Amino acid sequence: MKQPSIALELRTAWINQAQRSPFIFAGLAGTLLLILAAILLGTLSAINHGNITNLRYALMGGAAGFAATTLGACLAFVLGNISGRRQDSLLGFAAGMMLAASAFSLILPGVEAGEAIFDNRLAAAAVVVAGLGLGVVLMLGLDRFIPHEHEVSGAHGPVFARINRVWLFVLAITLHNIPEGMAIGVGFSAGDMHVGVPLATAISIQDIPEGLAVALALRATGLTHGRAVLVAALSGFMEPLGALIGVGMSSAFAIAYPVSMGLAAGAMIFVVSHEVIPETHRNGHQTPATIGLMLGFGVMMFLDTALG
Repeated sequence: MKQPSIALELRTAWINQAQRSPFIFAGLAGTLLLILAAILLGTLSAINHGNITNLRYALMGGAAGFAATTLGACLAFVLGNISGRRQDSLLGFAAGMMLAASAFSLILPGVEAGEAIFDNRLAAAAVVVAGLGLGVVLMLGLDRFIPHEHEVSGAHGPVFARINRVWLFVLAITLHNIPEGMAIGVGFSAGDMHVGVPLATAISIQDIPEGLAVALALRATGLTHGRAVLVAALSGFMEPLGALIGVGMSSAFAIAYPVSMGLAAGAMIFVVSHEVIPETHRNGHQTPATIGLMLGFGVMMFLDTALG
């Protein structure tokens, strides 16, 4: 008997998953539709008003993240194997920078932008919180419906048994990089370099240890040294694509900007809590990972103050 194709099996699995988790599916579908509509309207608005500069800056910021990921991946050639303790410290450092970037470069500027729109701090905070919720729904839905694999919790999503473990891991990395790129795009969408530059700088800095850690983890899945570095570098390509999504999404309407800031922050915080921190704690290296997280948080605070 002929085995059904992966595409057909995946479609069937998605239908079954949607029936088991109707609220998550509805939330994911609604969030994606809102994002797509905002991207379309924001892009058309930028073209009609000749405001292409912000789009160019966002793509440059995303490209910087891609380059930093590539640099980190290439360091795997130089450093070879590094200890698990050091690797968890590097990932903790990246997690700290992502948390600080979410707070100081996304949530607080989002509240300020909302306050300028509504002239009411309570309403501004509520709008950003709504965006946080959308970010969580987006990442929770992608985690439930896209087949991928994490080192700690194993395989997620439908029909993972028929997909090579290496590519499941690559899909997990891709999901990880989308919110980082979105954050960069949102940061540049208003044309404010005081938000966009520190955020893009921080994300690019934390992409270096992240790219190194990903390349080493891919080697552990069985890839050759060269292929592991190449795949880890290419995973960073999601950042300029995410930046394009972020800048288009937040440029549609005035209120879309603070909502998008909250959405990008919510997605990044979800990734840190759901994936990065559990990964750093799985081998008993909680203390060096936590110290790395605090250092990363402090570095991002400094960058936000010095460059902002």
